[in-house]
Amino acid sequence: MAAIPIFNPPVSSPNAKAKANLLSFLTTTTTTSPISLRPFPRRHDSSRHHRSPLSTNVLKVVEPSLPKSSHPEPADIPDKPTILVSEKLGEAGLDLLRGHAHVDCSYNLSPDDLCQKISSCDALIVRSGTKVTRQVFEAAKGRLKVVGRAGVGIDNVDLQAATEFGCLVVNAPTANTIAAAEHGIALLAAMARNIAQADASTKAGKWERNKYVGVSMVGKTLAVMGFGKVGSEVARRAKGLGMNVIAHDPYAPADRARAMGVELVSFDQAISTADFLSLHMPLTPATSKVFNDETFSKMKKGVRIINVARGGVIDEDALVRALESGVVAQAALDVFTEEPPPKDSKLVHHPNVTVTPHLGASTKEAQEGVAIEIAEAVVGALNGELSATAVNAPMVPPDVLSELAPYVVLAEKLGRLAVQLVAGGSGIQALKVVYKSARDPDDLDTRLLRAMVTKGIIEPISSSFINLVNADYTAKQKGLRISEERVTVNSSPESPVHSIQVKIPSVDSKFTSAVTGNGEISIEGQVKDGIPRLTCIGSFGVDVSLEGNLLLCRQVDQPGMIGQVGNILGEHNVNVSFMSVGRTVRRKQAIMAIGVDEEPNRETLLKIGEVKAIEEFVFLNL
Repeated sequence: MAAIPIFNPPVSSPNAKAKANLLSFLTTTTTTSPISLRPFPRRHDSSRHHRSPLSTNVLKVVEPSLPKSSHPEPADIPDKPTILVSEKLGEAGLDLLRGHAHVDCSYNLSPDDLCQKISSCDALIVRSGTKVTRQVFEAAKGRLKVVGRAGVGIDNVDLQAATEFGCLVVNAPTANTIAAAEHGIALLAAMARNIAQADASTKAGKWERNKYVGVSMVGKTLAVMGFGKVGSEVARRAKGLGMNVIAHDPYAPADRARAMGVELVSFDQAISTADFLSLHMPLTPATSKVFNDETFSKMKKGVRIINVARGGVIDEDALVRALESGVVAQAALDVFTEEPPPKDSKLVHHPNVTVTPHLGASTKEAQEGVAIEIAEAVVGALNGELSATAVNAPMVPPDVLSELAPYVVLAEKLGRLAVQLVAGGSGIQALKVVYKSARDPDDLDTRLLRAMVTKGIIEPISSSFINLVNADYTAKQKGLRISEERVTVNSSPESPVHSIQVKIPSVDSKFTSAVTGNGEISIEGQVKDGIPRLTCIGSFGVDVSLEGNLLLCRQVDQPGMIGQVGNILGEHNVNVSFMSVGRTVRRKQAIMAIGVDEEPNRETLLKIGEVKAIEEFVFLNL
């Protein structure tokens, strides 16, 4: 299996090895595959003091052979990002976007036009009419950082391609929930009472009371197919109309359904017992045309169907046949496989079908809410903030997201530190993350933390841009095996994690003190007062803030060491921000961890290495 390579020149002795590896890390040159370290340009000055999982890292490792256009110099980057809005968005959302970015509202773009424009855009906002294909992500050449879908469904976005290209996809799942549910109930009532047909007949000068006799909804069974946000709101309103409501959703929690007086049933039970079917599932390969000749044959004769979800979940030709045979008495449709549908569509013109032109979210309140919700999500993503509406990243509930936020920073910092401790050899093939917590293992969602450790490990030694979207995917592509372990400890259960430990087995280290007795690099950290801190390296306990630059020295434990190193740094105008000393046995060996504001130059580091009591040292940039 492939490993993530770490390039270092050969060295002769342990002490020489540590010091040579340090210089090698600063110059990052090798006789086999040269790479170079340089600052990665930032888009916002504010990011200098607030790093987050989606923000750009301070350092990137890039191969000189890469095209210069893929890494523009800071002078080439505009002060604000550019956001392309390809479909109409409410003014409230546009105003919010304009306060943070250059906004290009270009509607009705052809696929070719979209591909031409996207290479100069940092974000793209679409509704359901724009297809964001793999070709779009390829044309973006790595610049596109976020795609925002103004609505719930994301079937018009190639999520696999977005993930591969490290592009976050966010949606607006809450703002139009009520509007869509209300439209579903409106179609339900209009269909049951023949409102649309009777209206057209009356306006044509007819008076056909006997022709348009409807059916009552009270006491009828409504099967809600998809018990998510919209489906549950439809169920709530249908209960108010006196209907018996059942639901099918393989992912819906049974206790939530029971609390609403709704019974969760199997798919076959739902379609075979319902008088009315209301469809609210997403369009996926599993749900595409799931309502077809076979499923219609299992339904109660005279069933009525409402669809305000996705047109593709219904085989429209099969629905026409079911209408003609009388298996389906009526249908009320707001969505279609092709939008707008063909003018000669048999389904649209069927007398027992009520149709609307995708109006589910079309209320003034919903349009404004969706515009604001998606604008906030896109701006937040561009600023490097975590989003609870991300659809191709570890999905974490907002309350858990808020609780884990400081540990997310800790996880990435530990990964970044650990990989800088690796020296030469065959590279990193495996990684183990240990979470110590007082909570039950089932009460700790570690997907986000694992992704951030992976990001910290891969990005400093790869030309890839890694974020929480593509971290797991990239690790798999590079042959990096990641395992996790959860250890119960006696600490406060109010904190989700007591500490995070990162272990890298079967590698050499440029700082041998980081290697434990079983031959693996091991570092551990905690969050204290909201600040991520390094608390253990190898078998040495330390307590240092994980920020800026860090100098680690293993030394003979004797008086005056702090002063000697501090004087050298001071003479070279390097400001010390913090210092911590950890030791295993008094007067034997100790680890001195020094935080510095500036990066020491080669001369400064060589002078530190000349201190006789210092056995090895390493400089790390976090």
